[in-house]
Amino acid sequence: MSFIKEDETLDDLQLKGIQVIQKKDAFRFGIDAVLLANFANIKKKHKVMDFCTGTGIIPFIIAGKTECNDIKGIEIQEEFVDMANRTVEFNNLSDRINFYCRDLKDIDFLKSIDKVDVVTVNPPYKLQGSGIININDKNAIARHEILCNLEDVIVASKTVLKDNGRLYMIHRPDRLCDIFCIMRKYKIEPKRVKMIHPTYNKAPNIVLIEGQNFGGSFLKWDEPLYVYELDGSYTKEIDKIYGRGE
Repeated sequence: MSFIKEDETLDDLQLKGIQVIQKKDAFRFGIDAVLLANFANIKKKHKVMDFCTGTGIIPFIIAGKTECNDIKGIEIQEEFVDMANRTVEFNNLSDRINFYCRDLKDIDFLKSIDKVDVVTVNPPYKLQGSGIININDKNAIARHEILCNLEDVIVASKTVLKDNGRLYMIHRPDRLCDIFCIMRKYKIEPKRVKMIHPTYNKAPNIVLIEGQNFGGSFLKWDEPLYVYELDGSYTKEIDKIYGRGE
């Protein structure tokens, strides 16, 4: 198939027949993207921007789960944007999804595009300098704060959000204090937090955060979500998110 290269796969999202192109041996989407797309409250009329979009998995899940018709993604790595654009073409979604190969630190570019109602972002989690990394490694760029850091992501979100627009982020609980402080610095008020636990007897290893641009001070904690039962099977909540069973 001309859409797919030898080192790529075509994977079924099991959402309205959408299939996505990914590298066989590079960064591939996992549960984080699914959890974030499910956490975000997106309406049909909303304009959505996904930062650090990679191969576009979050925009494609949003397209499959909602009726939103204005979804954009920004990714700095050309190879990933090429895959995302081919996925758009393969699924005939060019009327709903568009990708930019740009640096989210390019504030002049961000100011040149339409403001959005919703920003989603699954940013690099690991602080630069945490561990030995190859700065040219595509997986390292996706996981470590090499080309952008947490403040860059929040500044970019502030730049493109409408007043009262919402930011939805997935991150690690150990960065929660940093996230709250930087969000407030740029007047994006933390409004909702959801902790994700691998199983019932383990501490949370993922956190979902919703912030509101120029929002008032009120923080709500959602009920936690558990990924696995003690026997290793997925919980009913996770099965529901993935659209499996009732």
